[in-house]
Amino acid sequence: MICFVYRSPKKDEMYLYLTKRDDFSAVPEALLKAFGEPEFALQLNLAKRDKLAREDIAEVKQQLTEQGFFLQMPPRIESLLNQPDVA
Repeated sequence: MICFVYRSPKKDEMYLYLTKRDDFSAVPEALLKAFGEPEFALQLNLAKRDKLAREDIAEVKQQLTEQGFFLQMPPRIESLLNQPDVA
């Protein structure tokens, strides 16, 4: 399965995966508006991979198949105030 990955100019580390290059027809208009003008980042062959760096590859494939896109959100940043002292 080949997919095409686009980065968001509005939100650092937010990516949109598509099954067809430059075909945003499956992506809801409200999501595209919030995402900003997609910037092509890379092409991936998911069939040749066992895992992805930050996402469950099975979930990515499933969402690509079922809805035609996958949205990768930025990683959550935990507050340093909520962490125990490491001394």
